[in-house]
Amino acid sequence: MPTISVDKAELFKALGREYTTDEFEELCFEFGIELDEDTSNSPRPIVNGKEEAPQLKIEIPANRYDMLCFEGIALMLQIFLGKFPLPNYKLVTPASGELQTLTVSKETAEVRPYVSAAILRNVTFTQASYDSFIALQDKLHANLARNRTLASIGTHDLDTLQGPFTYEALPPKDISFIPLNQTKKLNGEELMQFYETDKHLGKFLHIIRDKPVYPVVYDSKRTVCSLPPIINGEHSKITLKSRNVFIECTATDKTKVEIVNNIVVSMFSQYCAEPFTIEPVKVISEHNGETRITPDLTYRRFEAEVDYINNCCGLSETPERLCELLTKMCYKATPSSTDKNILDVSIPQTRADVLHQCDIMEDVAVAYGFNRLPRSNPNKSATIAKPLPINKLGDIVRLESAMAGWTEVMPLILCARDENFSWLNRKDNNTAITLANPKTAEYQIVRTSLLPGLLKTIRENKKHSLPIKVFEVSDVAFKDETLERKARNERHFAAAWYGKTSGFEMVHGLLDRVLLMLKQDFLIAADVTSKSLDYNVSENPTKQNGYWIEEINEETFFAGHAAAIWLRIDGKEARVGEFGILHPTVLEKFELRYPVSTLEINLEVFL
Repeated sequence: MPTISVDKAELFKALGREYTTDEFEELCFEFGIELDEDTSNSPRPIVNGKEEAPQLKIEIPANRYDMLCFEGIALMLQIFLGKFPLPNYKLVTPASGELQTLTVSKETAEVRPYVSAAILRNVTFTQASYDSFIALQDKLHANLARNRTLASIGTHDLDTLQGPFTYEALPPKDISFIPLNQTKKLNGEELMQFYETDKHLGKFLHIIRDKPVYPVVYDSKRTVCSLPPIINGEHSKITLKSRNVFIECTATDKTKVEIVNNIVVSMFSQYCAEPFTIEPVKVISEHNGETRITPDLTYRRFEAEVDYINNCCGLSETPERLCELLTKMCYKATPSSTDKNILDVSIPQTRADVLHQCDIMEDVAVAYGFNRLPRSNPNKSATIAKPLPINKLGDIVRLESAMAGWTEVMPLILCARDENFSWLNRKDNNTAITLANPKTAEYQIVRTSLLPGLLKTIRENKKHSLPIKVFEVSDVAFKDETLERKARNERHFAAAWYGKTSGFEMVHGLLDRVLLMLKQDFLIAADVTSKSLDYNVSENPTKQNGYWIEEINEETFFAGHAAAIWLRIDGKEARVGEFGILHPTVLEKFELRYPVSTLEINLEVFL
């Protein structure tokens, strides 16, 4: 959880009273945050020749982006204590009636397509509020914006600029400006070289460095406001004397850019001459033809069930009382006029973390007081748990494989695209779920086969004594457009034998043993559709349940040394897997010297 340092004296002044450390720690607990440290009695750093004022270091839940600054913490605690009404955020158009515009060029779609903006008018900064303004941006960049990869914030002294503004994407050499706190003008390429060794900004350069175009925000005089997500321009630098602030947020994620903009303007609009007023900006997007007014400060409408909240919290409160509790947590709530079991809840723009009525229920519990919630025995009914059928089936297969002398392994479910397809001599048929922002090239997709994990496990353990026989029972995943989530899991079983001999007969024997335990009879492949079955024969062999194998020639396996596994259940036939000796080119890719025989089957069909 992020830890925020706030001035102790200033916070207590905002809350209207002095607290002892124990009293404030209790208040934090009641609100669902945690006092990490009170530096009053500890050595403090020297700032500008003076000892730093006592600080309170407060741990904030990772989902409470609205409390990543002094202003947010003070405001939420004041509302919780009933010392401040719910803020009434308002969008106010300028006296001229004309909104500032920010036009987004088509080229930004190549690098960072989304943008949101706002203006704070007649702001009065103190050194403390200015520092908090900068610190909030850093906290949002590090948390919600995932180190600026999803979103980044640019703040500018509007009096040094002239609208309308444009958000463009240009070749690096075509962008030239003086970066923040510098004196020399640099173009895009020079800027990348200049900040390469910078401890603060160097870690963000990779976001756009290799792009053919860089995003840039201009005013009407072609003055560079910022080169997102790296740095702002020196020309529009914010100072303590700044009175009108232009805020632009650029992003690769449309939802995140609106959340970031809403939080920044909500927290610092209280310093405007008319508190909690924001001037909107018209954003015109050329790449999708969309025009919108930002920020959108309307409350989100939600419904919560009274019975659900009371049952989860062990309470029996009236709808009116629940609405009072929600007011302490910055919601607007009223009992529904049509259903006495429903609360109509309005969620403020600062609470992007509220996604379900369970989040509302949690805030009711916080407002009521965790220590005051009634205690009850959770075991009110005698129930007997049982495993999911697929889990029980997997446990049977695990047990039988282990008893046969095989070792279970648990590789990661993510792998490289090449490992899953080309290294196994398989075609990429676009069925794999691809990660949008993989951390490394090794974790690009969700595997569609268990074999890559088994072979990598053998590769990392090939110095051990031979043979190595390993197996895994776990999930693979596939795209599935027919489902709401657009993907599905399949439980597979796979095994691999690595030794100086092929081990083909070993994986075949393991297959027979596992299917025997799953009560599947072996059917002779040549006779599966005839009446000549002399083994467990029925009058109509096509209705006989069981499995058989058929030779296959697939590039994953050595020619003539592989078989498909077919299963018939209740007259329905399907290929459920395959086994065989891997092709030498597969072994070469996984750096294996000796033959490997593998087996993989889909367990879902046995349910």
